[in-house]
Amino acid sequence: MLALAGENSSVVRDKAVVVLNLQGGPSQVETFDPKMTAPREYRAMFGEVKTTLPGITFGAQFPMLAKLAHKMAVVRSYRHGIGSHGPAALHVAAGGNPTGACMASLYARVAGITNPKTGIPNNTIVIPAAAGSQYKDLSAVPQRVTDTGSLPPTYKAFDPSKGSTLLDDMKLNLPSGRFDNRRELLQQFDKLRRNVDTQIENVSTFEQQAINIVLRGMSTAFDLSKEDSRTIERYDTGQIKPSASVQKRNSYAKQFSPVALGKQMLMARRLVEAGCGFVTVTCTGWDMHGGGKEYTITDGMPVQAPAVDRAASAFIEDLIQRGLYDKVLLVITGEFGRTPKINNKGGRDHWGNLCTLAFAGGGLKMGQVVGASNKTVSEPARDQVTSNQLLGTVMHTLMNIPNLRLRTDLPRDIQQVITSSRPIPQLI
Repeated sequence: MLALAGENSSVVRDKAVVVLNLQGGPSQVETFDPKMTAPREYRAMFGEVKTTLPGITFGAQFPMLAKLAHKMAVVRSYRHGIGSHGPAALHVAAGGNPTGACMASLYARVAGITNPKTGIPNNTIVIPAAAGSQYKDLSAVPQRVTDTGSLPPTYKAFDPSKGSTLLDDMKLNLPSGRFDNRRELLQQFDKLRRNVDTQIENVSTFEQQAINIVLRGMSTAFDLSKEDSRTIERYDTGQIKPSASVQKRNSYAKQFSPVALGKQMLMARRLVEAGCGFVTVTCTGWDMHGGGKEYTITDGMPVQAPAVDRAASAFIEDLIQRGLYDKVLLVITGEFGRTPKINNKGGRDHWGNLCTLAFAGGGLKMGQVVGASNKTVSEPARDQVTSNQLLGTVMHTLMNIPNLRLRTDLPRDIQQVITSSRPIPQLI
């Protein structure tokens, strides 16, 4: 059971959102819209796999998610039109809202920076390094999906990977029986502050979050050793990495290895179970232009896709088994899609006219495909989905919007952005 997040339980629902952000721009064709009826230069390079939905296929490298298609809703008509990494990433993370604040920060502004019952941060980002120091050299661009826009920086995502000794710094080193000694306790907090002070830009916010986590026993949410070994194995993506030949040719390939993704998704499940309302998980390596030193589709998809397939399917199954499927909404997306036509370097370039987007759980209507692409998978053919609808779907899942309109303690622009958003109608 999720711990209710937010001081006003009439506004904040007992729900959570996990966004799996595929950084670099996942191809809409190779993921959930293979379009094998299109000319060869447009269709999915690896073919398709049948799903549990009649007549619906996914890209061939997603067999596990294909078996869970009846538990998902795939959008084939999401378009925002932005083709540059930074602006597109910020746009999607914010759901296109004019304040520029990412959806997770908007949520934290309404629900509170931390869950009042458990002390866990309500807005957390899980990059590869959060899963262990052995992953510190893996690529991640968290700033692209954590902007607070017009909101104060106190609403920025809590990043458990900040500082190589973060988790150790969050532990209070008190002898047994000394916890009631207030002076000793204050001295330990002061030591904690000094240790963290040089690592975190916003010390006061982070300090309060760290103290809450420690005092309320929530540091275990970040400790994957608490999990059953069979669960860890189901999520594990540790063996999924680029081949030696690809790493030799592409100097960036090793940084993009999705070896930590399974642990990241497992941590996300632990965090929402502990009361975190919004978790963003990043997975890089989806910028597949092709060419001498860059991923081609045939380089990247056999690595990134199986990792997402395994980690995301494990996450969905885990939610179902734990009775959390209707309480947690998984969103899979990236900053944009890829050009429908394969270029002469064996890759696909930036494309904002059709983007990857999929959902699972959250109590929404699953087991469907929303919208459709045209015959070349280049733009929506019907039922175009906008970024405002992405924002609306997320916010309507997390909040009681009519009750939110009655709140008098929120900035007017933030309240207006959330209450005026409209969810994807097919999902409600």
